[in-house]
Amino acid sequence: MKDRIKASFARQSMMQTFGATLDAIEAGLVTISAPILPSSRQQQGFAHAALTFGLGDSAAGYAALTTLPEDQEVVTAEIKINLIAPATGERLRAKGRVVKPGRRLIVVTSEVFAVTGGKETLAAILQGTMVPVKT
Repeated sequence: MKDRIKASFARQSMMQTFGATLDAIEAGLVTISAPILPSSRQQQGFAHAALTFGLGDSAAGYAALTTLPEDQEVVTAEIKINLIAPATGERLRAKGRVVKPGRRLIVVTSEVFAVTGGKETLAAILQGTMVPVKT
């Protein structure tokens, strides 16, 4: 399972652009982080919501993928984000997890934290639905 997730993640050019890394992979739980680079900030200096959303969506999607057989992938059917606090700091860390696995729909959530010197501040919460697809 871990090798499958790592290989898939390596093919995501957007995550490469963000400088993102896979931090943890467990059944139903995946953590991804990325530095808050000058190129991924919005006009007020915070991490752009696109970075926050991208990390949260990918972490949730890969958490869903851990529940599926090898001949299936997942795609996001819908996902909602609540931006709770400005994402300031050195990095963002997204912790995606499966709320309810299923054959047709997988309900997922992610929490995205702004990280500075080891201190985490909750910046966003995402909740959505992933759909399994045959490869």
